[in-house]
Amino acid sequence: MKYCEILFSPTGGTKAVADTLIGKLAAEYTTIDLCDRNVDFGSVVFDKEDVCVVAVPSYGGRVPAVAIERIRQLHGNGARAVLTVVYGNREYEDTLVELKDALDAAGFVGVAAVTAIAEHSIVRSIAPGRPDAEDRKELEYFAETIRERLQMGEVPALSVPGNRPYKKSKGLPMHPSADKSCVKCGICAESCPVGAIPMDDPSKTDKEKCIACMRCIALCPNQSRGVNKLVLAGAAQMLKKACSGHKENKLI
Repeated sequence: MKYCEILFSPTGGTKAVADTLIGKLAAEYTTIDLCDRNVDFGSVVFDKEDVCVVAVPSYGGRVPAVAIERIRQLHGNGARAVLTVVYGNREYEDTLVELKDALDAAGFVGVAAVTAIAEHSIVRSIAPGRPDAEDRKELEYFAETIRERLQMGEVPALSVPGNRPYKKSKGLPMHPSADKSCVKCGICAESCPVGAIPMDDPSKTDKEKCIACMRCIALCPNQSRGVNKLVLAGAAQMLKKACSGHKENKLI
């Protein structure tokens, strides 16, 4: 039996949740980074004894399309999957059911699902600091419950909330760009999940490719990249009501 963490986590929030879950399930595990566009995902093969924590963020109630594409290339072969969706305190809508469908198609068997809150990747004032200490304690409890379920052997089929067809995916009208402090180190270009930043001029962004994941902002050592402040302020105002309150993590 092998344990594996499979995740798409551009800014680290999804990874924080996944690390807590897999770290409680196993002392040793491998990690497959779905953000790494250089990985040959079609060569990744599991078997039915393996356990995978598969974690993705919710982008407007959907799984990021590039993450779905890469998950579908994996070979599950009956490996057991803990579906994990992380969202910025709004709603995850059809993200969980879309993730389940992709994992089913790749040959995984869902045994449990977790929905968890993390600091919003764009409007950082929403759910700041989450997952916090209380979240981590709760996620560790979820992991213990999942471990008990795995020890049962055969488990009932997993049913998750969501709609088919999924809600329409809407792109975000905000694409990070660099200011004059950019030293063209290339870290953002190397790390962009979709190759939207040209290596020969990393101060630019291909808006047709960009998925507004904000990874380049999170990784820039000089804090040279950002989004238009007026657009960001508008997004914050739009999300203020929908993302208010303290939403809870859930185990299915």
